[in-house]
Amino acid sequence: MADNEPTERRECLIPERAKLHLAMLALQFGYAGFHVVSRAALNMGVSKVVFPVYRNIIALILLVPFAYFLEKKERPKITPSFLIQFFLLALCGITANQGFYLLGLEHTSPTFASAIQNSVPAITFLMAALLRLEKVHLNRKDGIAKVAGTLLCVGGASIITLYKGPTIIRPYLTNSGNEFLLQLGSTGGKNWTLGCLFLIGHCLSWSGWLVLQAPVLKRYPARLSVTSYTCFFGVIQFLIIAAFIERDSQAWIIRSGGELFTILYAGLVASGIAFAVQIWCIDRGGPVFVAVYQPVQTLVVAIMASVALGEQFYLGGIIGAVLIISGLYLVLWGKNEERRRAMEVLIVGTDRNEGQGARRRLDLDAEGPKQSSSCSSALTQPLLPPSSFTDNV
Repeated sequence: MADNEPTERRECLIPERAKLHLAMLALQFGYAGFHVVSRAALNMGVSKVVFPVYRNIIALILLVPFAYFLEKKERPKITPSFLIQFFLLALCGITANQGFYLLGLEHTSPTFASAIQNSVPAITFLMAALLRLEKVHLNRKDGIAKVAGTLLCVGGASIITLYKGPTIIRPYLTNSGNEFLLQLGSTGGKNWTLGCLFLIGHCLSWSGWLVLQAPVLKRYPARLSVTSYTCFFGVIQFLIIAAFIERDSQAWIIRSGGELFTILYAGLVASGIAFAVQIWCIDRGGPVFVAVYQPVQTLVVAIMASVALGEQFYLGGIIGAVLIISGLYLVLWGKNEERRRAMEVLIVGTDRNEGQGARRRLDLDAEGPKQSSSCSSALTQPLLPPSSFTDNV
């Protein structure tokens, strides 16, 4: 039976690994669709304040039942301190994040919005390093890779912002057959540099939310509940902003099926379903596995935006996207290498402790009769399997 165990394990792991890859591809297609749908919503005239309000209300309706029933036992008691932390998370991760994104998207394009988002892991590393939450080892390959990756991401974002360049790819659209696409994908009168600056603000707020969320989850280890509270305060904050900015009551009326579709897609797919799929993928595949798929989203967005919006591609954006994606992979490689080194140190330390324990048991055996069997040894050293199991694996 023992000889068949590895084969059975491999047979069980292959389908799950395939499911992980399919789930990640579906997730990237879902997020890519969100970039295109959001741009279409703005071009249809949907308010930049109304859109996130409806989106987060839909997400909240989806999340609350799961958070309430699935996290009953692990949800700590709510306190004023937690409420303040959730409010700040919403301010950073919902209000600033989504607000800057829509402002940036209005002036640029879905492809470059997605490309700049690839810099989030590098910016998060930089913030964590500045706050001394992340150690930087410049005398090791992983430390150099993370710093170099961060510099590449910053350089790529700077090129996208400061250098638009000539048009490299121009989708063929004729006035006779594609008037709707020409109108929908039009970027006339937009400020490219200002839009890129807004998108950088979007990435900074997203990274800040990731950094701030880590200590909150340590004290309040109920992720669905934290996200639900964050969405709730995000809705409140956007409603307060709307009270000052969006005075036209007609802006809250959904006038067409296209507008309704964009709002439902943003709330159901990009916020609700995508969050659940991402949690499952991180749990089964790890955060690095999930992050590696991020550039796939940029490629899918480019194809979707070209087909659906007639989007053009500029030299500066393509160069910047290549640098950002290269920087992303350097940062991910550095994080993965750092994690591998930490595991090696842990294993060496465990082996050393086990060796000391073995010598101690030999001394006890020499002094008196044997006190324990292999079963009791497995209980006292649960991480050390019996030798028979080790031989069979």
